[in-house]
Amino acid sequence: MFKSILAAFDGSDGSEAALRKSAELANLCGAELTVLTLYRHHSVLEGSMYVTNANQPDDIDSIMQNHAKETAERGASIARQAGCEKIRAFVKGGPIARTIVGFSQEHENDLIVMGSRGLGSLEGYLLGSVSHKVTSLAQCPVLVV
Repeated sequence: MFKSILAAFDGSDGSEAALRKSAELANLCGAELTVLTLYRHHSVLEGSMYVTNANQPDDIDSIMQNHAKETAERGASIARQAGCEKIRAFVKGGPIARTIVGFSQEHENDLIVMGSRGLGSLEGYLLGSVSHKVTSLAQCPVLVV
């Protein structure tokens, strides 16, 4: 059935439910599970508006990337606890929906699994959700949990 499943994980409750479902499917199919956590790059103007901790990197992209790494590791741990053995975790930056689809094509995933609601902003309500964009752009099946 499926050989390679991509789970988009942002740490939200919806993405955790989707991750658990993807781990279940990977176990049933003997598929490899890839956990992908993304972060959005910020412009210089956006970055200048953030107050950072003296113990953290100066730029917001580094802070977001570090948070994404921690989130991806937590996702891999959740999948392991769900009994999944073949797990890889990745972190990417960029436009969320297009990056998910591009990553999936590059890694030849058979299925993308994601939550119907994540940590998206008000922009998602106005312009359309990430899950909706992924389902319209993806060339493989997409399971929205």
